Amino acid sequence: MPLSSLRFPSLLAVALLVVTGAPRAAAQPADGRPYPRVPGRFTVTIERDVMVPMRDGTKLATDIYRPTGLSEARPTILIRTPYNKGANPNGDNGARFFASHGYTVAVQDVRGKFASEGSFRVYEGDMTDWSDMFDWIGKQPWSSGNIGTYGCSYLGEGQIIAAQQRHPRHVAAIAQAAGGNLGRAGRRRQFWGSVEGGAFSISINFGWMPVYASLDKGARPMPKVDLATWFKTLPVIDMTDRAGSPSWDWRNFLERSPDDPWWDAKGYLTDTDSVGIAALHVSSWFDMAEEALEEARIFRVNGTTDRARSGQYAIISPSTHCASEAYGANATSGELAVGDARLRYWDTYLAWFDRWLNGNVHALDSLPRFQYYTIGRNAWQSSDRWPVAGMKETAFYLTSDGGANTASGNGRLMLAKPARAAVDTFTYDPENPVPSRGGSICCTGNPKDQPGSYNQADIEQRPDVLVYTGEVLKEGLELTGAMRAVISISSDAPDTDLTVKLIDVFPDGRAMNIEEGITRVRYRDSFAKPTMLTPGKVVEVPVHLHATSWFLAPGHRLRVEVSSSNFPRFDRNLNTGGHNYDETTFRVAHTKVHTGPVTASRLILPVVK
Repeated sequence: MPLSSLRFPSLLAVALLVVTGAPRAAAQPADGRPYPRVPGRFTVTIERDVMVPMRDGTKLATDIYRPTGLSEARPTILIRTPYNKGANPNGDNGARFFASHGYTVAVQDVRGKFASEGSFRVYEGDMTDWSDMFDWIGKQPWSSGNIGTYGCSYLGEGQIIAAQQRHPRHVAAIAQAAGGNLGRAGRRRQFWGSVEGGAFSISINFGWMPVYASLDKGARPMPKVDLATWFKTLPVIDMTDRAGSPSWDWRNFLERSPDDPWWDAKGYLTDTDSVGIAALHVSSWFDMAEEALEEARIFRVNGTTDRARSGQYAIISPSTHCASEAYGANATSGELAVGDARLRYWDTYLAWFDRWLNGNVHALDSLPRFQYYTIGRNAWQSSDRWPVAGMKETAFYLTSDGGANTASGNGRLMLAKPARAAVDTFTYDPENPVPSRGGSICCTGNPKDQPGSYNQADIEQRPDVLVYTGEVLKEGLELTGAMRAVISISSDAPDTDLTVKLIDVFPDGRAMNIEEGITRVRYRDSFAKPTMLTPGKVVEVPVHLHATSWFLAPGHRLRVEVSSSNFPRFDRNLNTGGHNYDETTFRVAHTKVHTGPVTASRLILPVVK
């Protein structure tokens, strides 16, 4: 069977819908069966450890997967990994799958890792190594010249870097969980997911950098420290050194300010970069989904080819990092049941490469531009645009009688702007930060620190957490799109953090996290020119809450938590106005949240009627 006969409509007609205008539910397969990765008709031959020279002479180890007995030149899929291409003695499962369907697949250890030469730094060499590989593949007798790329997490982020090179042989990408490559775009400063709102993602980075970005060529074991106590040790700058796993990246990521030009030279995508490829962006709500959607927007708006301008698609699941394809009929994200989140991912991936690498112009006829899973409805929806049609940004105002501390307080969330002013005060002590629970985290190395949605009810009993709750919903409320908050505060500290967490309160009292965000207050106006607080002066602080698609059913209530810490997901602000990362002393901050007709602290949420 020729590869071009794998037409997408015949495979997915019952699974996906093309829609125009407002989003609507996408049908699930009638038989309810799972979607396994079914091998193709070819057996696979692997040529291991081909040493491919880069422009500086460094040789990168590459395994070549070829469909046995297929002698003509074929399109190639390139996968580049820092996680050891030879970890599985039987070969890379994804590479075997694509090769069994007629593709040649090259799987490579990135520079400085495992069988490849050179030294490793996060993204080091990727600005040139991808292009050098495209050149090398194009010269091989088994290559037709059309090249696609594939992979998740670091493997997906590398594809975003590759796209920026606009190499003529790089035609298409399937970039999974690749939002970490978003850099300087609007008010976003993400940088590998290590920075948010100016705060440092301490648990995520400590779970990865001492292991995969240590000074070793391979991967080190996770440091044998008690993470709960280790994360609280100071200073943060030498935390990996003291743990016995020095990391060049750890130190650099901490020392660089969010607007340091150093980041731009590393290949992070900005809103001025242009690309020429078609890309399928696959992510999940408990990962960096909004960042992936922003990458898709930049690719489309700044596309240098018709292929790039019209070839940006996205699939957003309710899963956690790199787990979309694994979700079954009774999936959970953290403690929250999210229903049947299955989709024919592998059929979609084959159809994607069939369209762009083999020229089957009808292969994607039934693929919606945007497929996204709505938690609460527990159903896939589809749209031809993002933001979706029918979405209206709606303000929800915080108000109280001056006692919003804890869920038992009098904090309220309302659609009308409050008629009178009020002030809620909380004390943030870096020695006793609000604990992280769930959310869009990954790779922490801590079994107690898991992604997803979890009950926050006990955390809401802390007096340093302000809680504002809406009325019981008589009708359902769907939130689909990007979310943000604008909170008016004053403090007696020169700097502090502001954390905001959006909550779905169930009729049984469970308080399940939807999304969350943080802003280091010195960066409230600009990342380029941080401004300290004047004691007692009221300022507005924007907090980015990322994106979701979430349905709060009748009987539920919408809630928001406001505080100054989310630890150890983010490093603690020591409230001194110093660097934080090199300090060993701290001070307590007394912070006031101001609500009312003038200082209107509010959420701006994407309500879909």
